[in-house]
Amino acid sequence: MGRPRRPLIPPTESGGGAGSIVVGHDHDLLLGSAFVNALDDSILAGLVHDLADAVVVADPGGIIVYWNGAAERLFGWTSEQAVGQSLDLIIPERQRHAHWDGYAKVMASGETRYATELLRVPSQNADGERRSIAFTVTLLKADAGAVAGIAAVVRDETERWNEERDLRRRLRAAEGGQS
Repeated sequence: MGRPRRPLIPPTESGGGAGSIVVGHDHDLLLGSAFVNALDDSILAGLVHDLADAVVVADPGGIIVYWNGAAERLFGWTSEQAVGQSLDLIIPERQRHAHWDGYAKVMASGETRYATELLRVPSQNADGERRSIAFTVTLLKADAGAVAGIAAVVRDETERWNEERDLRRRLRAAEGGQS
């Protein structure tokens, strides 16, 4: 079973010198910045695959190229069903025009404010049920700097949205009764 895991310790607190971090598993390892720089694709792919938040990656045309397990749970389509499909799969009909206008601008400009700002929008799942989601995006760029795709980290906020809607209704009703 081993000792409990210790969190990553910032380089200045690790005691291992500049650029070192401590990683705790069953034993502690002091690893220099070479380890951090050598994180290979398989380690990072495993991280993205296992995240609790949905990760959806699309190409510049809006075709889904990656869909993790959390996306399967949130939206109801398996990776095999979603990959190769348009993002329309999860975008409600009413929002598609606005979505695609914004998507085209981001792909052309290579800039988005939603890399640092949370975007809250409606979505739809495999059963046609609407959800409220919140996400940020990261533009994926080719070596030459051209946008090669976009990755979204998505969280279901339906419960929060419903609670806020109910609170707004109660507030309006209370204000209406005080005339």
